[in-house]
Parts: sequence; C-alpha cells; structure tokens
Amino acid sequence: MKWLLLLGLVALSECMVKVPLMRGKSLRDHLRETGKLKEFLETYKVNPATKYYPTLYGQVANEPMTNYMDMQYYGVVSLGTPPQSFNMMFDSGSSNFWVPSVYCNSEACSNHNKFNPSSSSTFQGTSTSLSCGYGTGSMTGVLGYDTLQVAGLTITEQVFGVAYTEATFFYQMPFDGILGVAFPSLAQDQATPVFDNMWSQGLLAQNLFSVYLSPSGQSGSVITFGGYDTSYYTGNMNWIPLSAESYWEITLDSITMNGNVIACNGGCQAIVDTGTSLISGSSSGVGSILNAIGAYQNSNGEYQVNCNSISSLPDIVFNINGVGYPVPASAYINENYCTSNFQSMPAGFWILGDVFIREYYVVFDRAGNYIGLANVA
Repeated sequence: MKWLLLLGLVALSECMVKVPLMRGKSLRDHLRETGKLKEFLETYKVNPATKYYPTLYGQVANEPMTNYMDMQYYGVVSLGTPPQSFNMMFDSGSSNFWVPSVYCNSEACSNHNKFNPSSSSTFQGTSTSLSCGYGTGSMTGVLGYDTLQVAGLTITEQVFGVAYTEATFFYQMPFDGILGVAFPSLAQDQATPVFDNMWSQGLLAQNLFSVYLSPSGQSGSVITFGGYDTSYYTGNMNWIPLSAESYWEITLDSITMNGNVIACNGGCQAIVDTGTSLISGSSSGVGSILNAIGAYQNSNGEYQVNCNSISSLPDIVFNINGVGYPVPASAYINENYCTSNFQSMPAGFWILGDVFIREYYVVFDRAGNYIGLANVA
C-alpha cells in the first residue's frame, strides 16, 4: 500500500526551483494594484456596512470533492475553449498544475482524460519543459497557457503542464492530474500556481482557502477558495503561524500519548498536506509510536495491532502552538485491516496528511501566512 503514502511530497524532486516569495498583501494593497481602491473607498463612504460583504470584490467559491476510499480526494475542473473536463487532486504539498495530454503514450494516460491543445482556441503553447517528481511517481511534459474553470471561477491565461509521460503509479489513481496549492517557491520555472492567479485576478474575497475532508468514504468533501465555512467546524479556529512559506509548514511542539512525549521531543517541523493519505514522520518517531500502541509487523511488511485492542488505544496528540490536537485510534488505525496509518520516511519532518485533516477543518491563509485548525463538526 506504499502507493498511498506520499503523493503530495515534493522533497528532492525536480519541481523545487526556489523563487523569491512575496508575503501576503493587505486588501487595500490588492485593491490599489487592481485599480479598485477608489471605487471601494467611495462605496464605503456611502454604506459602511459593505465592509461586511467582502464578496463585493471577489467570491467565496466551493469545489466539491469526491472521497475515493479515504485515500484521495479530487474535484472537477475544466480547461480550454470549449472546456475539457478533468478530475484533479488539490494538493497542498506541491505547486504545479498539470493534466495528461493526447501526446502521452504512457500506460498511466491510457485510462484518464487527456487534454487536446489543438481543440482549444485559447491555448498558448511554449517550449518550456516541465518535470515533476512526487513520492510515488513523476511526470514530464511542457508548459502551456489556457483558460481554467474551477469552483465556478474562470482564471485566464493559467500556466499548466501538458503531460507527455507519467509514472505507472498514476494508472491506479482515480484522478487525472494534480493541481498544487502550495507556495510559488515550489513551482518549476516560476509557473504561477492556480491559487495565486485566482487572487491576482481579483476573483476571491479573501487570500485564503479551506478544506473539509469527509470520513469513511462519505460525500461532502469540499475545497473552498476565498473563505471558510463555520458550519464545518465546532469551537474556536486556532491560528498557527507558518515556519516556512514553501510547503504549508508549521512547528510541532511534541507528540504525546497519555500525557507522555512519544515523538518530536523538543519540537519538529510538520507539513499539512492534502496530497498525502497517511501521517508520515521520522523513522525514530514513528517507531516510538508503533511501539507505544503495541504494533507488530505482518507478513506484508505493514504494522498492525490486535483488532480487539483498537477501542482501548489512547489518542495520539499533536501539540501545535500550545494547543493539543488529538487523533483517535479510529483514525490512526485502519479498522478494516487493523493496520497503522503511520508511515516512516527519511526526511526530517512530519507530514500531517488526510488521516489528520479528516479530524480538523483546515484554513490555508496566504494573507497572514497561517494555518487555521478547528475540530470538524
């Protein structure tokens, strides 16, 4: 099942060209740069209540996502004129956007929707090559520009990858391509990510997006661009400052069980990644967790626990910015097979993937460079 694990991880890949990164701009700066500041100020003088309606100058747009066996989540976008539809994974662990093309002869392209540039009157080709590597496979192709429609928004001249080759791994995936929503510094050739174009083209009410991932194969998963929905969570939204602006990276204070530190003693770095199915961490940290829950290796090389013990296993708590975020055994153990949903990796940081995100509604705030976390409703 290793093909589930590190889909969003771009570490050590060819998609990591560092680009100077601008911090989030204020609403006033954004309106000034888009020529709308005067209009906004005049409207505000007439009716001060308009400040409570930010959608006057942008939208809050929802894109429903299909939950595929609690392993991947994907939504539908359209590309080109007339529009060609694709199932896309919205990946907060990468920044490039690419789709299979009619020029791809890889097996992985054979069972997916393929983009035909010659069928789009708005397509603009380039000779710039693209090569993106992920923890579970890679793709190559060239960059192009076209009109993108997602969540009811129309983004003009969006740069994207036209895939010529794809790793066999992608043949097994229910989605056609990947739409990265991490920072521009992770994008090859300084290709502007989709979310950045949404904001710069004045389409969004706020410079942020949010994600709800449904559990147990249920429907209702959604990515919201330009805002977040209080109906998806209970209690307070806790805001966590980013420790880096490439991945959505934060600092973990520690990982505890029954009040005792079992991993990340003294602090460590973590990435909140919608493109990774499990929770991944250092070999020593994951090993300590597996030992604490009494997991043992089975004949397939997976770590499992006694099925009768799952209900008595304690929460594992991720302590972040002074707040504890418990993950129950029903989440960190695959109850169908009694196997662990933790995976070790060589990198020195943790990846809080879908197993964690299903427990918490997540806001990805580019304006303030924060992650917002709240208990799902």
